[in-house]
Amino acid sequence: MSEEKDMSYSDAIQKASSSITRFPLIPVRGREKKNILYLFYEDMKENPRREVERIMRYLDLSVSDEVISQIVELTTFKNMKENPMANYSCIPSPVFDQSISPFMRKGEVGDWKNHFTPEQSKIFDEDYEKQMKDVNIPFRTLI
Repeated sequence: MSEEKDMSYSDAIQKASSSITRFPLIPVRGREKKNILYLFYEDMKENPRREVERIMRYLDLSVSDEVISQIVELTTFKNMKENPMANYSCIPSPVFDQSISPFMRKGEVGDWKNHFTPEQSKIFDEDYEKQMKDVNIPFRTLI
């Protein structure tokens, strides 16, 4: 375990890139033909109501404006950070130790810049470009 704590960021990226399984990389060139809704944190922070309405349309659901407003309010970062069902505080610390890194940190777009050095950012960008070269999804990191 101490070996992992001493691992450099570049070593961690290299180790992770050889076994990425979190998101299966599927060809999405004609993504409008796929039954996938892409949601982005930046979009949800920018206009949460618009994104909730997009989800409703995608699921072919119709709910009142009042229900949409309640969903928007209950899914704010502040409310979810206080909700044990969303913030993982109900998970025992041997499984997920929040004292090391809380599941929900600040909820700010672009906060990663405060945690990455310029070199780490360069390594990440290079690895991201390599891993995502065949994926046509327009990501953004700022609002």
